[in-house]
This record gives sequence, structure tokens and C-alpha cells, in this order.
Amino acid sequence: MSLSQRLDVRQSQTLVMTPQLLQAIKLLQMSTLELDAFVEQEIDNNPLLERASGEAETTADDAPLQPGAPAGDPEPLSGTEVSFEVEESASDGYTESDRFAGIGGGGSFTEDDEAAAQNVAAPPSLRDHLLAQIAIDFPLPSERLIAASLVDFLDDAGYLPKELNAIRAQLGATVEQFDRVIARLQRLDPCGIFARSLEECLGLQLRERDRLDPAMILLLKNLDLVAKRDHAGLMRICRVDAEDLADMIAEIKRLDPKPAARFMPDTAQTLVPDVMLRPMAEGGWHVELNTDTLPRVLANERYYMKIQAASSSKADKSYIADRWQQATWLVKALHQRATTILKVAGEIVRQQDAFFTQGVQGLKPLVLKDISELVALHESTVSRVTQQKYIATPRGIFELKYFFTSGLARSDGGADMSSKAVCARIRALIEGEKPSAVLSDDFLSMILRGEGIDVARRTVAKYRESMKIPTSAQRKRNKRGLGA
Repeated sequence: MSLSQRLDVRQSQTLVMTPQLLQAIKLLQMSTLELDAFVEQEIDNNPLLERASGEAETTADDAPLQPGAPAGDPEPLSGTEVSFEVEESASDGYTESDRFAGIGGGGSFTEDDEAAAQNVAAPPSLRDHLLAQIAIDFPLPSERLIAASLVDFLDDAGYLPKELNAIRAQLGATVEQFDRVIARLQRLDPCGIFARSLEECLGLQLRERDRLDPAMILLLKNLDLVAKRDHAGLMRICRVDAEDLADMIAEIKRLDPKPAARFMPDTAQTLVPDVMLRPMAEGGWHVELNTDTLPRVLANERYYMKIQAASSSKADKSYIADRWQQATWLVKALHQRATTILKVAGEIVRQQDAFFTQGVQGLKPLVLKDISELVALHESTVSRVTQQKYIATPRGIFELKYFFTSGLARSDGGADMSSKAVCARIRALIEGEKPSAVLSDDFLSMILRGEGIDVARRTVAKYRESMKIPTSAQRKRNKRGLGA
């Protein structure tokens, strides 16, 4: 067999992930806050981009969304028209010949709102609180340096990591020196800070109250039995009677398991929905984008033409052309993101119509593939759209991914039931049980089978545990009122 070289021409199709395509994918999965920060950065870096000062144009398109209607173009579902267009504007200091490309809706955050937000009192800093004490209680510079470094290793509850050898080695401290510093840190305010476990945290607080006696030490070593309400076992281990045990448990409950929590900010971040849902008088649902979450970005074409004409070098012209391309791409990408969210949200509402009228019992099994086929988008795109995107409904605000749920077959031939609906039914049965007739997982499974829901005992146990509902034995003890 002879070897030879030759040239062949072949055709093939490949998907090229361009930088702009990658960026569009990232835009799709961004939350509202992440998107706003990204747009702000783009405006800072691109002289051809700016935020609009006016409100987004809207239309009163009130076409109802009927359950089971075929999927189509998303615009008819929206009460707010999200448009990409070139328009003339005489506002904001521009002449009538100024041309812009625009997307989205203006926000309603005024200067008064900003001033009010700045006037919110900042909560005290745990770090500053501890460093002030360390500066006084640690006269030796070497120990003061170790102590100050350990402040940065505290978690949100005020605990140190259990494994500290690597940190000690990094700080160049001896074992004796390191342990001495931690012991002194554990005497700082708030009491219980710098503990390495819940047992140690509670023990520090009891020691401060002079209540860390041998019986209490044994109780702290068996906190798992306290959680299980195994009072007989605790009385045997701690060698106390029922009255003493009840007092000990009551005292532990008065302690603070998270001593650093009081230094955390109290102001909760408001959850702003991306999509709004409201019922129509004639039936069906009206779905629209929340224009307050859509950044209104303008690309100034007149300014681009002006500086492009004034540029003399090839490098300057290339830079300006690149900035203009990036500006117009961003406008189009934001528009595509908005319409994709609306398209997916509208189809989810169609498929889960019963949820909005009946509650969680009306949820039906739904997976990403179902929506992707109906809206002609890839499953990964649907997944990105439903992450950190929220819809405001008459039943509350939900993340879009909430409506995807696995299903269980019905033995009576009815439609499959979603796992969330089954969980809700299990919770309802448990909440309705009597102290004298606590329902076991086997009995719950039997009840559900009687209702046509084919679910095994181990599945009931899995769903019960996922809802953090105790076992029947633990619930029986709770309902009998054992323990303080």
C-alpha cells in the first residue's frame, strides 16, 4: 500500500461562540441587580451610551392570555411594549436631528428616594466592635495581630472554622500562643463570639452566667438528644430529674446561638418582580414586563456621526466604530433578553393556569423541555431565563423556576400530579392530625393511594424530610407537650 498526500474540500457546520454571543448568554441569566450594574459599567466605558431620563413608551395591549392557547410571538402577551427603534428626540439638550436607539423602561427612583436611602442608619459593624476591644485587651503586638486576623475568619453567626491549623501556620503562631489568643477572644462582647461549635458557643454564655455545671456540660454534649426531645435519655445521661432537666433546657433556649446576628443589617432587600400577572375581567391572564426593571439605554447616533467625522486617524475611526457597534449590540441584546423573558413567562402561565386559580394543588408536572419545545428555545436558554427572574401574581411573588416540578402518576387514571402538590397534601394531612392519632409515613402513603396518588412510603418520607417535618414519633412527643 502506497502513502500519498492530497487535498480535500469538505463542508461542515459548527457553532462559533463569538464574544457577543457569550455576552448575550450572560445577559440572559443576570438578575435585575446584576443587569443594572452591568449596564452602568457599559455606560461608563462607552461614550456613545447613556441612560434615558424619560419613561418608557407603553401601550395598553390588554389581549388576554387564555389557558392552552398556542404559543406565539410574546408581544401580544405584554401590557408594556418593549421596542427597539430609532427615534428623533428634542429632549435632554439634543436637537431634533439627534437620533437614538432605545430599549426598556425608566425607573421611578427619585433624588428624594436616594436621599432617604442614604439616611438609613448603618448598623454597627461587628468587625469595628471587636477590633476596638482587641486594641485594649491585647497589649502584646504579636497577639494583637493574631487576634485582629482571626476577626476576618468569623462566619455570619460569629463562629470560627473548626479546623484552624492552617490559619495558625499562616500567622506563624505557636500552638500555645494561638490557643491563648482564642481563649481571650472568647471573653469579648458579644458573649459566645469566636466559638468553634454550637456546644462551645452555648458553653461560653453559660460560663459567663456561672451556670456551666457538670450536668449542663453533659447536656451540651448531647444537643442532638435535646433536638429529638429524648428526655428519658437526657435524664439518664445528666443524672437529673424531669424538673431539673426542664429548667436546664429552658435556660439553653434563652441563650443566643448566633451572637454575631445582632450586627447584621436589618433592612431587607426588596424583591422586585421582572414580570407582572393580573387577571382579566373576561377571563384569562394579562402578562406584562415590569418596566421598572428594564434599564433604558440610549445610543446617540448623532454624536457617533459627529466624532467619527472629526476623527483623523485610522485608529480613532476604528475605536469609534467599535464603540458604536458595541452600543447598538447592547440595545438589541437587552431587547432580546426582555422579549425572551416575556415569552417564557407567558408560556409558563399558560401551562400552570390551574395554580393561579387553585393554589399549589393545581400545579402540574412541568420540565424545561416542555417549555423549550413550546416556545422554540433551547432548554439551556429556558433554564437561564427562569433563574433569578420573578413574577408577581395574585398569589404572591415566585421565581419562574418554581413552576417546574416533577410528577407522580395517578392510579385512578387522572392527570399526573406534581411533586409540589403532593408535598402540599402531605403537609395538610400532618397539620390536621390529632395528638392521639399521629400519621406514620406508611399511613400517609395509604391515604394518598386512596386519593389516587401512587406514592410509596419512602417517597412520603423523602418529601416530609424535604419540608423539615419531624418523624411521627417526634411529632407524637411534641403534641403530648413533653419538654419546655
